[in-house]
Parts: sequence; structure tokens; C-alpha cells
Amino acid sequence: MNSLRDRLLAMRLYGMASALEEYSDSETFKEMSFREQLSILLEQEGIYRNSRQLKRLITTARLRYTDACIEEIKFNASRGFDKGLLLDLSKMDWVSNKRNIIITGPTGTGKTYIACAIGNSACRHGVKTLYIRQPKLFGEFRLARADGEYMKRLDKISKTELLIIDDWGMSSLNDMERRDLFEIVENRYDIHSTIIVTQFPVDKWHSLIGDPTIADAICDRLIHNAYRLKLTGGSMRKIKMEHKIKGGI
Repeated sequence: MNSLRDRLLAMRLYGMASALEEYSDSETFKEMSFREQLSILLEQEGIYRNSRQLKRLITTARLRYTDACIEEIKFNASRGFDKGLLLDLSKMDWVSNKRNIIITGPTGTGKTYIACAIGNSACRHGVKTLYIRQPKLFGEFRLARADGEYMKRLDKISKTELLIIDDWGMSSLNDMERRDLFEIVENRYDIHSTIIVTQFPVDKWHSLIGDPTIADAICDRLIHNAYRLKLTGGSMRKIKMEHKIKGGI
């Protein structure tokens, strides 16, 4: 049995090797046919690989809230968004269809959490995801230019299956940032999906981007096929703090 386990490890069949070690003293397992035993070991290998893949996807996604999940989102009328739509989005058909999501609303209404919950769901569906704040995105591009890695960084961002850009529009864009943003959006258009998270309604985006021609091009590619989640109501941070105080925490 140890020899077989060692061979499985040498072949990097770690899930099968672990299962074989676990079941080696089981009389029920020993009484099974070879086909039944093999089926169980293959199933455990699949579970192991899926778990490894999910862990890798979650790590590389760099979600702000790694444990965010749609099941934990509080749905009530005061928050303004459609529960049915959000549950449909969690199925990830919109990613297959190369569509986008725009999440808007005041500070503290849970925009980032919802975006991360969708991102977490995407990872569970095997979708390569990346979360990044807009200021950091442009900062990385500035460093990439200085290091001669700009095209490599642009290519990586452009090819990410699901890109989540948070804090969209926190400051007006300069000419270089506008062009960087256009390149990202153009490279991703009708190929990959993007989630935009912002305090600013869509009708304010032109003024935030600046140049009318580039703004038209960016907005057209992001908005026309996007699902929209418009959050309303009070700050979720404030509500959580009030609950803690009332609970004596």
C-alpha cells in the first residue's frame, strides 16, 4: 500500500494518495471492487484539485473581502437593488455572455462587499478574477512604465476574465490615465467582463473622465451591455456600529 501511495505522490495525484492512506484500514473499502475503489479515489482527487484551484483563484483575485458571499447579503427594500437580479448574477451566465456590472450608491452602502461577493462566486465557478481600486490600478501602470513592463501589465489586466475596478472616479483623470483606461476597456470589450464600483452615477462619468471623445468611447463600451445595481439607504457601516453598541460590544 505504501508503495502505491508513493507512486501516486510521484505522479502528483495528491488527492488520491491522501484518500488511499485514509481508507487503507477500512474494511468496507477493502471489500469493494477495484472499479469502486478507483471511483472513490478519483472522486477525492477531483475534490482536492477543485479545492486547490479555488484557493489559488481567491488568492490571485485579491478581493478586499475574501469571505464575502452573496448568501450573507442583507436584502431589504431600503437598499434599493433587486434580489432576484443579484441571485441571477451569482450564476455567472453574464460572464459567459461578456457583459458588465455597474454598482453605484453612496459611501457605506455595501458596494464593495457586493462586488467582492460576486467576485467570490466567480472564483467558485472557476473564473479568473482580479479586484483593484482605480487609484492603485493607475499607480501600477506608472510603475510598469518606469520598469519597462507596461505592455505586459496591460496585457495581464486586459486578459483577466473578470476585472473588478473599485473607487471608480475618486479623482479626475489626467491624459495618461484616460488613455490607460481606454486601452483596458477597448481590449476587454466583448471579450471579458468588468465590474465597476463607484459613488458616482453614470451620467457623471463623462465629466470625471474628461476628454469628451475618449469618455464617449469608454462609456459606450462599459455601459450599453451592463447590469446595474443602484444601492440606496443609509450607511451599512453605521448600522453595524449601532448594532454592536446595542449589543454591548
